[in-house]
This record gives sequence, C-alpha cells and structure tokens, in this order.
Amino acid sequence: MKTALKIILPLLVLIAAAFTARTMIEARQEPEKEAPDIPPPLVRVLDVKPRNLRLTVRAEGTVTPRTETELVLEISGRTVWISPSLASGGFFEKDEILLKINPREYELAIVRARAAVAQAELRLATEEQEASLARKEWESLGEGEPTALTLRQPQIAEAAAAKAASEAALALAEYDLERTVVKAPYAGRVRQKNVDIGQFIARGVPMARIYAVDFAEVRLPIPDAELAYIRLPLSYRGESGRGRGPKVTLRATFAGREHAWQGRIVRTEAEIDPRTRMVHAIVQVADPYGAGGRRGRPPLAVGMFVRAEIQGLWVSNVVVLPRAVMRSGERFLIVDEQDRLRFREVEILRFEDDRVLVTAGLEAGDRVCVSALEAPVEGMKVRVARTENSSIGTSGAGESPGE
Repeated sequence: MKTALKIILPLLVLIAAAFTARTMIEARQEPEKEAPDIPPPLVRVLDVKPRNLRLTVRAEGTVTPRTETELVLEISGRTVWISPSLASGGFFEKDEILLKINPREYELAIVRARAAVAQAELRLATEEQEASLARKEWESLGEGEPTALTLRQPQIAEAAAAKAASEAALALAEYDLERTVVKAPYAGRVRQKNVDIGQFIARGVPMARIYAVDFAEVRLPIPDAELAYIRLPLSYRGESGRGRGPKVTLRATFAGREHAWQGRIVRTEAEIDPRTRMVHAIVQVADPYGAGGRRGRPPLAVGMFVRAEIQGLWVSNVVVLPRAVMRSGERFLIVDEQDRLRFREVEILRFEDDRVLVTAGLEAGDRVCVSALEAPVEGMKVRVARTENSSIGTSGAGESPGE
C-alpha cells in the first residue's frame, strides 16, 4: 500500500500542475501591438538672403624693385673715397656722391689736351696768314683763277680739323675727370657692394648693384579661370599699356605679426607662361620703405614673400554657402514649407577656400539644410532647428556699399 501511494501521489501532483499550467496559458491575453514612434530627424537650416558681392582673386609673389641698376665704372682708377651709404643695405639720395676715383691722371690729361688745342689754334692761324699772303702774291703776279692748293685752302681745312679734334679731346678729358666722381642716378638702396677703398677698378667692372626705392613691384601669377573676375590693364599696339588696374592688398608676416600694404596692378607681362599657362600681372606699391602712417610696420623689402588680394568685379544676387553642405553634383538640400527635404539644382559662380558662390537656383527665403544626413530622401519629413545666425549671404567685407 505504501509503495502504491509513493507512485500515485507524484503522478497526481504532476497531472494537477500540468492542468493548472494549461489553464493559465489558455487564459492569458495577447499584448497590444503598437508601431514605434520615431521622430523625424532634427536638421539645422540657414535662410538664404542674396546680396551684392565684390569678388576677390588671391595670388602670391615676391617683392622686386621697379628699377635696378648695376653701377659700372666708365674709367679706370684707384678709389680714394667711398660714401658710408655705399654699403649693403645703405640708403642714398639722388645725385649723392657714392665714390671717388683718384683724379690726378685725368687732371694731367686735361693739361695735355689744352696744350694740343693751343698748338692747333696756332697752326690754323699760321695757315690762314700764309693763305692771305698767297692770294696777294697771285693777284700781283698771276693770271686767271688761282687753284685751291695755291691759296692753301686744303692746309687751312686740315688745320681747322686738327683744332676741332684737339678741342674734342679736351672735352673728353674734362668728361673723364667728371666721371672720377660717381653720383647716384636716383634715390635708392644698395643691394650689393663690390668695391672698397684703395682698390683699383678697371673700366667696365661692376662696382655695386643698386635699386630705386620710389616703387616696389610684385609679379603675381593669375590662372586663366580667375581672369573673368578681375579687370586687368591689357596692352594693345599703339597704346602705352598703363591702364588703371584694380587695387591690391598685399599681406606678409614679419616678426610674428601680419602687415598690409596697398598697391595697384599697372600692367601685364608680354607673354603667357608656356609651362603654367598663367598670366602674370605686375603690382606696383609706392614708397615701399616709408612707414605709411602706421607705426611699427616694416618696410616692404625686396625679396619679401607676400600674399595678394586683388579687388575683383561686383556681382549681384549672389548667395554664399558653406562648401561642406553641397551634395553630390551641384545640388543642395532645401527644407520646404511643410518641413520636407527637396533637392535643388543650382548654378555655381566659383568655389573658394571653404565656401561656394551661387548665382542661380536659390531664392530669398529658401532654407538650406546644413546638417549631415546619412541617406536623405526626396520628401523626407524633418524637424527644423535654426542656427544663431540664421541668414546666409555674403561676408560684411564683400557687401556692396549701395553701389
């Protein structure tokens, strides 16, 4: 009996548990199914506001002097005096004496030339007197017309020529004496000095290299694609080629600070570079070594590397957008009035460093999406969050001042 109970009771318990579990499963309620509430993506937009903009073309170049001269001695001699200004980096004024050559040899040459002139004058006077006596003798003794040789006319002509040659030699000797003093042809600066006191200099040997300080020039290479945005002074046959070119701001870093100079393009070079296919424009800056009213500004020295900002043409109804918000192709994402995404084809004027200039395809009031979306779809619903500066157009420096 006990053995039977040990077998039956566990079976009864299992049967009861199975019945209870089945009853609970059949009595449970199915959970209600609801679609997940996924909010539209949040995007930032900028309002489009077309404005007028002055374009800027950027280039780089090195400062060079407008006028540079190699001083060459026209005579030979030993230097007896050198100006303190005749040193590398020294400044000098126009007609300032830079160097003196020992004049003794040329002073003696003048003495010899004057003696030769006196001898020539004496010979000419003698020939003229003898010619006068010859004419009187022929008039008293001769018959017919006398010959030129009889009247000593060739001798007089030869004596007159000798006198003229001696006077020319005297003038040349005086000119050589003047050239023993070397004067500056203009106000400038010394780039290189090749002579010193006591040194003998032969004719034609360079003494120094100097350049003028009235103007400095910068040679700027401009790509063909940028020529449409500026008005260069082009040269035509029969014209001087000195048209009034655009203004240029030159910038350079010196001693850890950035400085600026104002100049203007005055001409273009005679040919297009066959290797780079670029046009080279010449910028001229007046008084490069003057302070220009700005204390602490260094001079625009020869050899300085500068960055140039060339003032370009005015364009109207231009929208400036960050370059990073462009989609594939020349397209932008626009958020319409129903807060849905729309792709918009635009017309690009030019690309700059971090922005793009749009001339067509966008209208005032359009909202440009500037947020990065992984897979934007035409008509996608979005939520709009405006940026602090919700209007986009041009930078303040490029706006038209009512023109």
